[in-house]
Amino acid sequence: MDLDQQIEVLIEQAPQDGTTPRLVEAIAPILKQTARRLRHPQYYVLQTLNQSWIVTTLNQRSQPQVGKNVIYAYSNLKDVASGPYQLQDPEVMALPTPIMHILFYLISMPSVDGMIFFDTPGNTDIGTEIVREELTKLIQAHMQQLTTPQSNLPPDVA
Repeated sequence: MDLDQQIEVLIEQAPQDGTTPRLVEAIAPILKQTARRLRHPQYYVLQTLNQSWIVTTLNQRSQPQVGKNVIYAYSNLKDVASGPYQLQDPEVMALPTPIMHILFYLISMPSVDGMIFFDTPGNTDIGTEIVREELTKLIQAHMQQLTTPQSNLPPDVA
């Protein structure tokens, strides 16, 4: 499924409250721009049986009190087993999730600082981090542009 198709699915699955589908459509350009930084249309995300994503807290070695909460996303199922989180809990599974869904969910999780995407099959040592706060700022700036009246018309158009 390409990025546009993923956006359509997000819109279709959004609560039909009159606001959420329009919001998804409005932020779609930023989600697509961010998704293009990654290599795959879907990633495997570790989840519990009740569909909660597994969050990992990373601490700095030099300052153990400084940490951040991240979610890992793997390009293939084989890498999940060799990743930092071992799948030994029978209530944890790795499910394929479209990239646009991952990014959309990321902005709605204030307790998560970012996602780490392992793009290169066979390499779970180096990942691409998408920081939630940065993604949120991009979306806010985009929304500001959409709501700010922009006039390219000369002042004497009347």
